[in-house]
Amino acid sequence: MLYFVKSPEWLQKLYPARIWKMSNENKIIYLTFDDGPHPLHTPFVLDLLKEYNAKATFFCIGKNVQQYPEVYDRILSEGHGVGNHTNDHLNGNKVSSEEYIKNVMQAAEYVKSGLFRPPYGRMKSFQAKVLSELNEPFKIIMWTVLSGDFDEDISKKRCLENVLFNISPGSIVVFHDSDKGAEKMNYALPILIKKLSSEGFTFEKLQFNDKIKKGPEVETPARF
Repeated sequence: MLYFVKSPEWLQKLYPARIWKMSNENKIIYLTFDDGPHPLHTPFVLDLLKEYNAKATFFCIGKNVQQYPEVYDRILSEGHGVGNHTNDHLNGNKVSSEEYIKNVMQAAEYVKSGLFRPPYGRMKSFQAKVLSELNEPFKIIMWTVLSGDFDEDISKKRCLENVLFNISPGSIVVFHDSDKGAEKMNYALPILIKKLSSEGFTFEKLQFNDKIKKGPEVETPARF
């Protein structure tokens, strides 16, 4: 399975309109969780975050929110952020832009957020352009570090090392509160949070103000 554990600078520069990292002025890490909510794995994450008074952002699939509304409500009630992750976990490079945008807007009926993360990190630049130019535009959120918890070919220790060896203040980190990532996430996340907390790091949800501006979305399709 080919993927970048740490998003390279050239990739970030290729897509400057997308958000890859946050300010590095303070010792803050931005944990994010994709593909939930899930009735078992999301509560595990929420319990751990509560223990350390940590906040995170959950990129939710619309159909999962419909199926597990009580878990989604708990995410919000405990002060975490949410983002749109399409209604059916679509790969934007494999469907028409019309179908993709429609699926995002279907999820938006249940996930009330101006943040969007493309499943698999893949979407056409035209799709990103449309979403960023709506009357209520989305901010396209990528990541700094990918834990690899979804990768069957790596160990749970390697998953932890992927994050520990590549993060820095302001990093956006991806885990998965889903069946595919649960085993490695359940191992790595408690160790990660405990270690970084002891080193003076805090964990916050993604928040933006309207003054943040990014460069234009280029027309080159994603290749990762």
